[in-house]
Amino acid sequence: MYSKVLATAGLLAGLAINAVNAVVPTIEAVGAKFFYSNGTQYFIKGIAYQLTEADPLVNTKQCELDAASMQILGANAIRVYHVDPAGDHTGCMSAFAAAGIYLFVDLETFNTAIDPRNTSWNQTQFDAYAKVMDAFHTFDNTAGFFIGNEVIALNNQSLAAPYVKAAARDLKAYRDSKGYRKIPVGYSAADIAELRPMLQNYLACGSNASEAIDMFGLNAYEWCGNNNMLTSGYNTLNQYATGYNIPIFFSETGCNTVQPRTFDDQSAIFGSEMSSIWSGAIIYEWIEETNNYGLISYGPSVAATVVATNVVAGISRTGTPVPVTPDYANLQSKWATLNPTGIASSVYSPSLSPPACPTSTAGGWLVQGDVKLPSIGQTLSTDASGAVVTGTPTSTGAQSTSTKKSGSNGGKEITGMSVGLVGVMLGFMYWL
Repeated sequence: MYSKVLATAGLLAGLAINAVNAVVPTIEAVGAKFFYSNGTQYFIKGIAYQLTEADPLVNTKQCELDAASMQILGANAIRVYHVDPAGDHTGCMSAFAAAGIYLFVDLETFNTAIDPRNTSWNQTQFDAYAKVMDAFHTFDNTAGFFIGNEVIALNNQSLAAPYVKAAARDLKAYRDSKGYRKIPVGYSAADIAELRPMLQNYLACGSNASEAIDMFGLNAYEWCGNNNMLTSGYNTLNQYATGYNIPIFFSETGCNTVQPRTFDDQSAIFGSEMSSIWSGAIIYEWIEETNNYGLISYGPSVAATVVATNVVAGISRTGTPVPVTPDYANLQSKWATLNPTGIASSVYSPSLSPPACPTSTAGGWLVQGDVKLPSIGQTLSTDASGAVVTGTPTSTGAQSTSTKKSGSNGGKEITGMSVGLVGVMLGFMYWL
């Protein structure tokens, strides 16, 4: 069976080599949905793709191999958490375009992420985010930019939300001032029960659309094994997302506490109960690591102390992708049966309004309504009387104080976790 897969992968990789600047329809956000530029609704069938902490989109040969396997799997999107804006991404982006695969990329880096423990939004951060946007806006298969990933990872960190929203405001303004395609700018949130649905509503609320995010992603791992809409809590997520005015989707999912993974939640996400509201899901993750979330491996693991080319923490990071059995096949067969037709953009006339800005509650959401967003150069401090925005807005800014390594590495969040266990479950554990 897999010999046929390998043969097909080789053929597709060969095609990708000749697919430089492959022409694909662009993706746009209209109302609460994504559409291809040809008017067909786009549903995300995505894979979290970060082979090491370095940029995975500069190794053309590896991208060709992986894109071919992802196409066989049925994927049409990848999410990448860290890139080097100075790298040459043309080969990889062309390989994924040839396979019909779009990119959702995080703008932040390890040392520029907004840190809820020492919160700022400064010129150094803005410049770093803008460089990533500069590097990827030209590719037709760039589908979206994430302004942050799980910046707010605990239920007492919501005071950082205005800084996330300010970053989105400023990067959207930068995008528009440069005349770039209106690639959606959004946020990928940890699933924290105490902050539902306040965080998603806050980031989209307000009368000024230029200050709101364009899309919202949720990292949710609630559906494990033989669950259903009720026992998984997806019915609650569905309720909170109903009437949401921008696209909402699962920016990470794929619980692995019950083995093997059967991905039954995909039937719900792409089925009649959810597909009219949600725009798909990104499965965590491509490469098999010690956290056992991978769909493929590049060879057997070795001791973590082994020093070898393209081996990090005992895991081979390059080579021919070999499916993890039976997870890869389970997802492949599941996705093959799930093809919602959606609605054509020509007949889609949404009358959705932004949600109301949430009010603060003791022990829960801490931001009171539609507060004025910070300017570049401002920082957050708190005292007994509450939150205070401090610092002087500036066009030059100070060095970022953020040191949060978990900002863009695909955390594993479980609903309701409001203690330090959240951080323990972060993906790519070998970096820590």
